[in-house]
Amino acid sequence: MSDVIDYDRSRVTLIDHPLVQHKLSILRDTATGTKQFRDLVRELAMFEGYEATRDLPLEQTEIQTPICQAVCRRLTGRKLAIIPILRAGLGMVDGLLELVPAARVGHIGMYRDERTHRPHEYYCKLPADVEQRICLLVDPMLATGGSALSALEYLRAQRVQDVRLLSIVSAPEGLDAVLKADAEVRIFTCAVDDGLNASAYIVPGLGDAGDRIFGTL
Repeated sequence: MSDVIDYDRSRVTLIDHPLVQHKLSILRDTATGTKQFRDLVRELAMFEGYEATRDLPLEQTEIQTPICQAVCRRLTGRKLAIIPILRAGLGMVDGLLELVPAARVGHIGMYRDERTHRPHEYYCKLPADVEQRICLLVDPMLATGGSALSALEYLRAQRVQDVRLLSIVSAPEGLDAVLKADAEVRIFTCAVDDGLNASAYIVPGLGDAGDRIFGTL
C-alpha cells in the first residue's frame, strides 16, 4: 500500500452511524452470501441518500389533515437523477429510488483494464434534461478514482452542475484524485479504508463489489 494520503475533507461526508458500521462489517465478511450482500448494498445506499439529499430545497404548502389545516414543507427546485457506474453501481439504485421514487435513472458503463487499472467507457445513457438535475453518481467502491473521474468528466460535458458521488467504501487515493480533478464534486462514503494494494484493490475493502452483488465470483 501507499503512504498516508491526505485529501480535502471539507467536501467528503463520512457516514459513520452505528447501523452503518454494523452493516458494513457484515458486507465486508467473506462469508456473506450474494443475497445478503445485495440487500446490504441497497440499505447502505439509503443511508447515504439521506445525507446526500439533506440540503434539498423545500417550500411551504397548505394541506388539510384529518384534524385541521396545516402548513407543511415539500421538495421544490431541481429534481434528481441517479447515475450508477455499471455494473456495481446498479446495486445502489433501488435503495435510492426508495427514498426518491420520482428520480430519473441514467447509466454510465465502465470496465477496468486488469493490466493498467484504467477505466474504459462502453455505454452511456442519461435523462434528456440531465443538465437541469442534481446527479447522484453511485458506485460502491472508490479505489483509484479512475472510473469516477471518467464518469464525472462525461457528466460535466453534458453541462451537469451539481454532482454528488456516493461510494460505500473509499480509498484515500481515490478521494484525493477525484477531489483534485473536480473542484465542485462532493463525496459521500461509509468508510475510508487504509489504501490500495498492488492490484489496485481497496484494503481491507470488501472484494469485487460487482461480483459479490451479482454472484459472478
